[in-house]
Amino acid sequence: MRIGIVGLGRMGKNMALRLLQGGHEVVVYNRTVQKVDEMEKKGAIGARSLKELVEKLETRRVIWLMIPAGKPVDDHIETLSGLLSKGDILVDGGNSYYKDDIRRAKTLEPLGIHYMDAGVSGGVWGLKVGYCTMVGGQKEDFKYIEPVLKTLAPEDGYLYC
Repeated sequence: MRIGIVGLGRMGKNMALRLLQGGHEVVVYNRTVQKVDEMEKKGAIGARSLKELVEKLETRRVIWLMIPAGKPVDDHIETLSGLLSKGDILVDGGNSYYKDDIRRAKTLEPLGIHYMDAGVSGGVWGLKVGYCTMVGGQKEDFKYIEPVLKTLAPEDGYLYC
C-alpha cells in the first residue's frame, strides 16, 4: 500500500521506516526539509509540501498525521481538506482529545473525506518492537488500512474501537 506520513519526529520517522521495511511505499512530508531528505535516502518518497504529498499518493489516498495534538492537527486538516478527494482517508495518530476527533470527523464528512483517530503507543522503541494502535472510524476504512496496521503492530497489536 502507498501511504502518506506527515510528521517525522521520533515516532513518525520510525513508523515510516517500519512501513518501508514491511514493503509499503511511503510518501513523507515534514516542515523541516532535512528530515524529508534523510528519509528519501532510506527509500521513502519525499514531498516538500502537503500539496506535493497529496499529488504523489494514488486514489484512494491515506494520509497519517503524526504531529502534536491540537492546533497543529487542525491546521493540517484545514489545508488537506482542500487537497483531498471524496473517499480519501485522513488518520490522526497524535492521541488527540476524543471530542476534537468527533468534531473533525463531522467537519470532513460533508466533503466525503473519511477521518480516523488512532491512538499510537510504542514510542522510540516502535521501530524495533512495533506500535500498538487503537483505531476509531468507519469499519470499512479500518479494513482498508489494516495492512498498514499489521505492519506497524507487534502480533495482534491493534484494535478497532
